[in-house]
Amino acid sequence: MSHDPNCLFCKISQGLIPSQKVYEDEEIYAFKDINPAAPVHFLMIPKKHIPMLESAESIDAPLLGRMMELAPRLAKEQGCRPGKDGGFRLMVNNGVDGGQEVYHLHLHVMGGPRPWKK
Repeated sequence: MSHDPNCLFCKISQGLIPSQKVYEDEEIYAFKDINPAAPVHFLMIPKKHIPMLESAESIDAPLLGRMMELAPRLAKEQGCRPGKDGGFRLMVNNGVDGGQEVYHLHLHVMGGPRPWKK
């Protein structure tokens, strides 16, 4: 599995920088956002270093699909209400214009009672 020794999120997924872990398996690491924008706000990252969504290749599709499949379960476990009266938001920032600050692909999972911070 590829890692970037200078990448903040690679260091977090390797346990070199502390985080509040939400989930971990052989390919995915999830942890609470340090500056949450919603009552429930965590990040899901692939352990493989993929700088941004547009850097992903077809070989990464199963991994990205697993992240999407896992997000609802983790959202519920973290306190998001299920169904149409509850829910959560998934967000991926890509590049400077997309608001990306850390260049390691990450999925924001946000939810909980509204209103959230803007």
